[in-house]
Amino acid sequence: MRYRRLGNSGLKISEISLGSWLTYGNSVEKKQAIRTIDKAYELGINSFDTANVYAHGEAEKIVGEALNKYPRESYVLATKAFWPMGEGPNDRGLSRKHIIEQVNQSLKRLKHDYVDIFYCHRYDPETPLEETLRAIDDLIRQGKILYAGVSEWTAYQIVEGLRVQDRYLLDRLVVNQPIYNMFNRYIEDSVVPTVLENGMGLVVFSPLAQGLLTGKYRKGQAIPEDSRAADPRSNIYLKDNLTEENLEKVEQLMKIAEEVGVSLPQLALAWILHQPGITSALIGASKPEQVEENVKAVEIDLSSEILDRIEEIIG
Repeated sequence: MRYRRLGNSGLKISEISLGSWLTYGNSVEKKQAIRTIDKAYELGINSFDTANVYAHGEAEKIVGEALNKYPRESYVLATKAFWPMGEGPNDRGLSRKHIIEQVNQSLKRLKHDYVDIFYCHRYDPETPLEETLRAIDDLIRQGKILYAGVSEWTAYQIVEGLRVQDRYLLDRLVVNQPIYNMFNRYIEDSVVPTVLENGMGLVVFSPLAQGLLTGKYRKGQAIPEDSRAADPRSNIYLKDNLTEENLEKVEQLMKIAEEVGVSLPQLALAWILHQPGITSALIGASKPEQVEENVKAVEIDLSSEILDRIEEIIG
């Protein structure tokens, strides 16, 4: 495994991170989830990501239980808050009340004293930025979180957040977690330049486009019954990408992967790790074997010729 600094911070995380969205506490049995986390740790992954809303807290319980047997200083644990966790008017968003209550509840589920990174899971237009960022700064002062980040904020929102933090001498945001893959590259226009200019890291989720870049879905073939696309709970995130045009691109990318001597997922992850500003690619894995395959991407060196050919296909 290789490690990169998280922006300008002193924190180093593995180039491959392991997440728990749509898997642990939901579609993956607990023992297998823990075996998968154990395999990731064994292979050198030190960055583990979860959120309060994943399986309504169950993912945090599993991730916490799996990691608690390892030395606390040996891994980086992240969680998030924003999405509804109840029916009440204050059970969502980024108010001081919701953030502090949710961090405390997350720590109880994780059975940890602190998390390394706390993400604002989305931007909250109903709460002043100063309120949100002061609450996070207070939690940093209390030692309950070490670093602050955001997920899926626009470039403008990130700049505004940093401006508020600088004005009031609050701890700065150090990381952004957006979606990024060969079929979703919106961050390249303004988010990546903003993050680089302000010394932040990028931990990107859905690097395999919800399975489209695994080679599981092929042009002219039926959707496998045991696949994510066949599951109504997660198909809403994938169905828009399963177009004839994208499936044709997948066929061409598979040919390049074969030439390079790697699998399609390894090619897709290696491509991300070759892009400017990327700190880590956040994978989801339902079994240890998937982790074993994915981590090999850090060893793949893609030539400029291969990168250009990929660009011709996906650009």
